[in-house]
This record gives sequence, C-alpha cells and structure tokens, in this order.
Amino acid sequence: MSEPVGDAKLEVKQASKEVKESENVAEKYSAMTVSKNSEMNMGELSTVFSAVPTHKPVKKQIQFVEDKQEFSRFPTKTGRRSLSRSISQSSTDSYSSAASYTDSSDDETSPRDKTQVNTKGSSDFCVKNIKQAEFGRREIEIAEQDMSALISLRKRAQSEKPLAGAKIVGCTHITAQTAVLIETLVALGAQCRWTACNIYSTQNEVAAALSEMGVAVFAWKGESEDDFWWCIDRCVNTEGWQPNMILDDGGDLTHWMYKKYPNVFKKIRGIVEESVTGVHRLYQLSKAGKLCVPAMNVNDSVTKQKFDNLYCCRESILDGLKRTTDVMFGGKQVVVCGYGEVGKGCCAALKALGAIVYVTEIDPICALQACMDGFRVVKLNEVIRQVDVIITCTGNKNVVTRDQLDRMKNGSIVCNMGHSNTEIDVASLRTPELTWERVRSQVDHVIWPDGKRVILLAEGRLLNLSCSTVPTFVLSITATTQALALIELYNAPEGRYKQDVYLLPKKMDEYVASLHLATFDAHLTELSDEQAKYLGLNKNGPFKPNYYRY
Repeated sequence: MSEPVGDAKLEVKQASKEVKESENVAEKYSAMTVSKNSEMNMGELSTVFSAVPTHKPVKKQIQFVEDKQEFSRFPTKTGRRSLSRSISQSSTDSYSSAASYTDSSDDETSPRDKTQVNTKGSSDFCVKNIKQAEFGRREIEIAEQDMSALISLRKRAQSEKPLAGAKIVGCTHITAQTAVLIETLVALGAQCRWTACNIYSTQNEVAAALSEMGVAVFAWKGESEDDFWWCIDRCVNTEGWQPNMILDDGGDLTHWMYKKYPNVFKKIRGIVEESVTGVHRLYQLSKAGKLCVPAMNVNDSVTKQKFDNLYCCRESILDGLKRTTDVMFGGKQVVVCGYGEVGKGCCAALKALGAIVYVTEIDPICALQACMDGFRVVKLNEVIRQVDVIITCTGNKNVVTRDQLDRMKNGSIVCNMGHSNTEIDVASLRTPELTWERVRSQVDHVIWPDGKRVILLAEGRLLNLSCSTVPTFVLSITATTQALALIELYNAPEGRYKQDVYLLPKKMDEYVASLHLATFDAHLTELSDEQAKYLGLNKNGPFKPNYYRY
C-alpha cells in the first residue's frame, strides 16, 4: 500500500493558463530570488503566488462521526483518563494506555489541575511545567541554527508585518522546530494559539518556552484522549479571541471546528494542511460541497513530499528504532508497508544498514519502483511469521491486523511511520488474554498466553516524533512552505481562492528550495536567453510544468 498521492495532471486548458500566469509573474518575482541583496515585498505575494485548484479522487472515504455521538456534552474531569474511543480516525483513534507516557520521575499531576503563571502574569496556557521555559529556549536556539532559510524569511518580512491581524490557531507537533515557525509567524504580525496533533510528540520544555513568550499553548507529552480534545477546544473557544486562519497537521483541529463551532469555521479565511490524513478530510468536505473556506494542500507540495516525507524519514526511522529498542539491523528481516515517499526513505535507510527489506504495496507503479530499487514485493501474510520488524507507512487503516499480530514470532517489533495511528490494529490487543508490560517510555511488551512477546512502539502512533526527533533542516523546508502558504491565503484578494482545496504554486516551491541552497553553498546555473527561448521557459522559472513528477 502507498501513501495517497494526488493526480497532478491538469487539463490542457487549465495548464496553458497557468503557464501564462507563471510567465507574467516570473519577471516580477525574479528580483526577489535572483539577487541576494534584494528585499522581498511580502505585500506582493498575493499577486506573485497563485495556487492551483485540485480535485483529487478520494479512494478511501474518511467518515466524520455524527454530532450526537460526541458533541452532546463536553468530557468531564473524571473522564479525562478513561479508555474512551476517540471521535476521529486520526491522532487518537485507539484506546489510551492505562500507563502514563511521561517518565516516572515527572510530576504525575495533570497540567489541567495546576495553576501556572508565566513571568508576564498570564495564565492563558496549559503545559507540563512552565519552569522548564529556559531549557526550552535553549532547544529553540539550537533549532534556529539549522533553520537559516526560515530565519531569513522572518528578517526580510517582519518590517512589513504581512500577517498583521491574522489570528492563527495551530494543531501540529510541538517541537523546537515548530517553535521557530510559531515565533516567525508572531514576528510577522500574527497572534497564535497552539495545541498538539499527537499526544506523545510534544517537547514539554519547548511548550513552556512558547508559553513564557506569550503564545497560548495547550499541550504536554502524554495527554489522555480527553486531554487531547480539551486542549483543542481551549485553543478555539476563548473569550475575546476568534481565529481567522488554521494551520493543521492531521485535520483534527479543522474537524473539531467544523463540527462544534460551525459559525466560527465559516469565518476562517484559509486553512493550511500538511498531512495525508488531513488532506483526505479536506477533499471529502470539498466533494460534499461542505468546505466553506479555501484550503492549501501543503502535503502534496514538492518541498513537503520530496524532502520532509523522503529525506526526513530516511534518517529518523533509524533514530526512533535505535532509541527505543537498541536493535541491530544487519541481517534483520524487515517489512515496510507502503512504498510512497515515507516508505522509500525507510527502505533506503534499512537497506544501507544491511537489513533484508520486503515491501507491501497496492499500487502497481509504487510496487514496480520497489522492485527496481532491489526490494521484494510481497503480501504481508507471506512473510508475517519470519519478519523481525514491521513498519507501516500507508495512511490507511488496519494494515496490520490482530490475526497477523498473533502469527508474528517472539521478539518482533511493530511500529508506525504514518501520521494516523489507525494502521496497526492496536485496539484488538486490549483483550483480557493479553498482558501489556511497560518496558520504557513509548515501548510496550504485548505478551500472549504462551509467553510470546511483541514489542509495540508508541502504541502505534508516529514513531519518529513520538520516540525520537527529526532532522531540523528538513523541517525548515516544511515550515517555510507553511509560512508562505499562510501569508498567501491571508493576503490574497477576495475571489482568488474559492471554497476548494489548492496545491501550492510551482513558483512557491521553487522559492522555498532556493532559500535553502545557501546552506550548501550551492550555485544555480542560469539559462541564457537563447536556451530559455529554446525550452519555452522564463529565465527565472517556473522551470517545470505543474504535472511534472520530480
């Protein structure tokens, strides 16, 4: 199985129109990108960037739950730690573990039961421990050193304040890298309220540092499911503050606002979504005619697919597995479910360390790519009894079922590299005959009656951000793309974007890439007038048509 990938081919008429528009803006844009000393006029972004509407077929419908199932009442305090089912097939679509996912040395008191105040006298936040702010600030400073392009964007644009008046509510992983993005948005004029899209990926010290700075953060590592939705609600529902922009990772925030606060949702000026799961939901709303605001699909931008998904996972998969299990990969038999960009990155890393890698796929094109890259494409049931490690990265659900988990050998490792935790059927493992044993943070032994043990990592949630960290530089690319998408949607003139889902314009992708080349002291070759005319291109780009697959 593969990650859902959009059909990038546009109709001839629309493509020709886009080429003309790109040519018209290229000359104006080149002044910003070619010269190092040129100043970027952020007010011109709305005329420079024009996103391409897409109409992806939704292969797998993700159903929203009915209002009556969840929104009839708000979770009570006594129910916070219950093993309740979540309302969304995303970050919390499994039963919560009875064990706390914070270290035993941590204060076990729920942050919701504490009264904390930062040095400015504000208590509009809920984090694990505000006293960790200084430590978190150092983490953010380290991240800034490898996010020079985003910092450059911040310095160029902060005098113009292109996000002045923007009230951004965000639901992403809260890490040092995300903090650099949030502080960039604030520097550009935005007010921000933030929560976490994953209950295990929050860096508590970073959340404290942001809260100390004045950003209303509601997140901590090891939230319960009720905590997760409570935090989202606190970000959205606050007196005297109404969001007008959404930055989402997974669609949970968008889903919550759409279902619980429809009047607020209708006033949103734009949504920026960066995950497969969230993009699925947006296309579902669009297809049903229920998407009442324009949305930008960052997930399928080149700078997200080819860098964050591929190169980030190529490095972070090993980091996550090593930190949690200390496993040696040489000679190990590993099956990677899905050969999209994430799967490609995982397979490349494992192969380089001597692992024997199998791939499962539903897409014949991705399967053929795996074969040509030297991997054997199999059905999971063909190798389930012999593999040492299973890694899911499909964006689908029930990729690894209880029946397959029953047949795995003793000591096998099961983990997920997709955003959603639906890929491994963890709920089926919470039965009386199976015993759960906490080994260390994010690592559980699931023990069968005959003594067989399977190692489950992060309860089937995203491995790299739950159990380790991800490369800062790659996140700089994604964060810069997100910032530009927010600026574009917020400043776009009325009528440019309708109530639909749009892809990032090629020019924006190229601009984000160009900002990061200086890190490598890379020097682009420039087309001569004759060469540009021969290729039918503008000398300053865009250099590829919208249907080009990198």
